[in-house]
Amino acid sequence: MSDRLKSTNSVSNEEVIQDLTKNLEFSLRADDDDGLKSSDRDEDSPASGNSSKASPPVDSIFKDEDDDDDVKNEQSDKEESDTDSIDELSLKDAEVDLTDDQKSDRRSVAEVLKTKGNLAFKNEEFEQSIEKYTEALRICPLQFAEQRAVLYCNRSAAKLKLGRYKQAIKDCTKAVELDDKYVKAYYRRAQCYELTEKLDESLEDYKKMLLIDPTHKEAQSAVVRLPPLIAERNEQLKTEMLDKLKDLGNMILRPFGLSTQNFQMEQDPDTKGYKINFKQ
Repeated sequence: MSDRLKSTNSVSNEEVIQDLTKNLEFSLRADDDDGLKSSDRDEDSPASGNSSKASPPVDSIFKDEDDDDDVKNEQSDKEESDTDSIDELSLKDAEVDLTDDQKSDRRSVAEVLKTKGNLAFKNEEFEQSIEKYTEALRICPLQFAEQRAVLYCNRSAAKLKLGRYKQAIKDCTKAVELDDKYVKAYYRRAQCYELTEKLDESLEDYKKMLLIDPTHKEAQSAVVRLPPLIAERNEQLKTEMLDKLKDLGNMILRPFGLSTQNFQMEQDPDTKGYKINFKQ
């Protein structure tokens, strides 16, 4: 413990943390129907403590308790079929020698496939609907951006129903890349973001929706509902980080016969910041 801290009654968080951790590198050597509503724009889309024991490594202190779940989720994503991927480079090459009439014919075929996909969706045959939308995307010429945006958005609806939220987010993102005014695509992506606990991203999409359609009721509700949830989550994250810093501090202070109990943290009611008082 530095003489500066021992002789000071009140110091900032940053000073205490810097003082505690400055020698850490050398001292620690570890050997829808539920909200999927149709819009006027796309009526035919789917409805929508023992001191004698060795101290744990620093990494173990900051290990997230949900790490195992994250690994499982990543493995699950890898196990999901990638048969619905769209190789747009190959599609572009294949269209080079096509005439306008041939492209128009392909567009018509894609429209038929979309209709079949919509029917499968209504019959809750979501896997089949994904297959039809994918077939349509693989044949619909790239120049028909708006039609392709609808296909991506429709496919995201089926993936959302199957709980494939990350894949649905990718499809929605592709849809808004093709049509940045596509409210339904923003809405579905916002839903998926919230379901995957990405509340900030969800809120941003709802805000974008209101810029395009200020009367959208779900977006109006969400921009009121989400900020308190985000604040609550951030407070929980802050508490968890302080607990982890406390564990780290105890590791560093233990050789000096000290612990974080020698420090008293107080929050400033005005700035909401913290100051730490040292107690012998």
